[in-house]
Amino acid sequence: MDIKLLRIDSRLVHGQVANNWAGALGAERIIAVSDGAANDELRKTLMLQTGGGKVKVNVIGIEKAARVYANPKYANLSTIMVVETPADVLRLLDLGIKVDSVNVGGMTFKQGTKALSQAVYVSDKDVEDFKAINERGIKQYIQQVPSTSSAELMGALKSKGFLS
Repeated sequence: MDIKLLRIDSRLVHGQVANNWAGALGAERIIAVSDGAANDELRKTLMLQTGGGKVKVNVIGIEKAARVYANPKYANLSTIMVVETPADVLRLLDLGIKVDSVNVGGMTFKQGTKALSQAVYVSDKDVEDFKAINERGIKQYIQQVPSTSSAELMGALKSKGFLS
């Protein structure tokens, strides 16, 4: 599988992903990887409609995503893979998914999180997970849409006081 973009976005699939990222990267498919969404028929149905016929959308669990990634049948499939948290990225990496970079596009505010950027709020656990991803040599950057500038994630964490 050709993963054009591995993105962390707590909303998973929405207009920015389906229209902006898929178009800019020429992705054939968006795969929302979430155990919760894969088992929630309403969420799943809403996401499946987001592609608007331009790009096919699938909503699957993390274990299944790893099996699909490893399946030779999908070796040439150009995809965007979207997960909800950096912990999901670590699970995928542990299951054999290979990527050079992770786009942190949007992590919505929840109790116990602090603003890293306008669209990214992180908890202490998220910071630890980002550090673990970084230790694997994977570049991480904050960027909402392809037309905006990106910021290197570890530098942003350090400048905002999340890392010493």
